[in-house]
Formats: sequence, C-alpha cells, structure tokens
Amino acid sequence: MPTRIQDQVAIVGVGASAFGRSLPESQLGLAAQAFRAALEDAGLTREAVDGLSINIGWPLGVDYDRVAETFGLSLRYVNQSWTHGRFITHSLQHAAMAVHHGLADCVACLCSVGFTRERGILGGPQDIEGRREEGGSHGESPVYGLTSPAGGAALSMQRYRALYGTTPEQLATVALTLRRHALLNPQAIMRAPLSLEDYLNARRIIDPLRLYDCSLINEGACCVLVTSAERARDQAKAPVYYLAMQGMRSGREEFIFAPPGLGINQQTTGRVTPREADLEVYREGGITQKDVDGLYTYDAFSPLVLFVLERFGFCGPGEAARWIQDGRIGLGGELPVNTSGGLLSEAHVGGWNSIVEMVRQLRGECGARQVAGAQIMQWATVWGDSILFHR
Repeated sequence: MPTRIQDQVAIVGVGASAFGRSLPESQLGLAAQAFRAALEDAGLTREAVDGLSINIGWPLGVDYDRVAETFGLSLRYVNQSWTHGRFITHSLQHAAMAVHHGLADCVACLCSVGFTRERGILGGPQDIEGRREEGGSHGESPVYGLTSPAGGAALSMQRYRALYGTTPEQLATVALTLRRHALLNPQAIMRAPLSLEDYLNARRIIDPLRLYDCSLINEGACCVLVTSAERARDQAKAPVYYLAMQGMRSGREEFIFAPPGLGINQQTTGRVTPREADLEVYREGGITQKDVDGLYTYDAFSPLVLFVLERFGFCGPGEAARWIQDGRIGLGGELPVNTSGGLLSEAHVGGWNSIVEMVRQLRGECGARQVAGAQIMQWATVWGDSILFHR
C-alpha cells in the first residue's frame, strides 16, 4: 500500500541562488545562497534544520558532511543522491518520510549545479559519472553508440514521430510556450522572445531535436525546507502540503527518456495506456487529472513534456503533440506546464527550480505568471514518479 503522507508533511520555505552562466560563486557558495534564502522565506534559523537531503554529489563533488560543516548544521538525518532530475522525487520523498517517522524535524532538500565550470563539463575529463559501468551519465548505452542524454531523447522522439506523425511545428509548441512563461519571470536566464521561425531555423542537435528543444547549461542552486504539518502552521508563510506521491518506475519496459511502448531499449511496442499501478498517485490523493491546476516536469528535452502527459493519462498514446496546441499548456490554458520557464528557458537546476515555482504558485506569489485559483500542483516525470502538492 502507498505510504499515507497526505496533510502530514509540508514545505515551509523555498529559496534559490542567482541563475546564470559562469557565475563567480562556487557551487557550494550558490548552495549557501539558496539555503539562506529558504531559511528567510520560512522565518527559520539554521538551528531548526536537522536533516539534509541533497542532490549535489555531481558535478559539485561535495558530500553531505562538508555541506553540514560549511553551513554550521547539526544533523541527525542525511540522504544523498545524484544531481539528476530523476532524483528530485526521491529526495522529497525521503525528506517527507524522515519527518513523518521522526528521524528529523526539518529537512533541507538542496541541489546545486555548475554545468559551465570546467570541472563539471559533461563528457569531459572530470565527468565522474562518465566512469560508471558502461559509461554514460543518464542510463545511456555507449556500447551501442548511445553516449549522451540528448541521444536518448532524440531516439525516443524519432520513434514517436514515426508512429504518430508528429510535426516539428507541433513539437515547437513546448519550447515556445515555456519561453513565454520565462518572459514573465525575472529569475529566468532566457528573457528574449522566441518565434516559431527562430525555433525552426535553429541548428539541429540530434534529429529531430533542435537547439531550443534542449535544456540550458548554467549554474544555480535551489533549496526546499520540509517539516511536519504541525510545525509548518507556525512558520512565516502558508504551508504547502504533500497530498500524495508515487515512486520511480524501473525495469525492462522502462527507458529514462521514453514512455513504455515505444520499443526503446527492451520495451515492447504498441500503444500503451497508463496502467492502474502507474496512476496510484491520483487514487492516493483522491483526485483525477482534471483536478490538477498545473503540471511540472523534468523538461531537459521538449519531447519529455509530451511523454509525461501521456504517461499520466492527460491524453492518450500519440495524442500529446496535438493535445498541447491552442494554448492548452500555457498560462490561462487547461493545464499550465512549467510556468517559470522550466529547464528550457528558466534554468537547469535539475528541475528543482520547478519545485520552487510550484510552492510559490500555491502561495499565490507569482504575479503576472500566477495560475488563477491554484489549489493542486503535480510534479511528474516520464520515468513514472510523482508528487501532488496542495495549499
């Protein structure tokens, strides 16, 4: 049975550093900025934090003990995992479970990236994860020639396009919509308008992905503070509560950049509709997809937005490219997606910037990009994990 976490745990503070390329601060320094901002947001001091759930082991290369020492923390719970966006849910779930079961009173979930620093260049001599078994940072298969994250997303989209006839103009809607969101966000790196002509004329990265289908490469950090609902009620801002959650899926039918059914890796082929076992987050939360006021996902590549819409049943297999047209995923649409601009236009902080945005949306703090009447927001990824939050 799923862990019942509804209304027992809440987010009480969020913070972020500046986002940009080649910033002067170290990654540890950026993490400190985000941590301090989250404390201020919650009205807490660092003495209140006794747990740490971090995604900064790569390419930062600093462990939890160094973070605790530098920040002056006294911890009784620690969880550490990779910087990848697939471990956002993992970190938030572990923080919630630690608080719920009394292992910590307040857990800081922290991510800091430095993709444009020399030591952090993916595929470079200091790319520690490139030394994993078989090589590759994100579940690629270099022994078959698949050596980059973009390659995995492109291969999946090639297959999807062959099956369903998706056009470049349809896929462009993802990048164009998220850029319009970023134009309303002072924190976003990409603040120049993007036209369909700009998108179509941009250089190809790996067919069918163009430049604007691929996430930004930058520095930045985010922090999210998780505590019990009881403690949350006494803090500076209105709490944002966990409603429900489900874990990452893995196995032969899974590939990190494709929903089941595309025949990628060891998947079977065919039109695969979501199984009941893959939609337990809605049952646990007592809602349906129509109750979700905003969807947030790991948009390292624009096809992933299409894939997550189908994986979680917002539309049927092969329908997402058409489903997103006519403003449906934009502000004011049926299902706004990544309203801060996401990884494609705000910043690549492993997706944690979207968690910060969700909290601010549920508090009503987003100004011109505010989703009217936001009550329930969903974090969900193409590899099947999800958390529902509500105000």
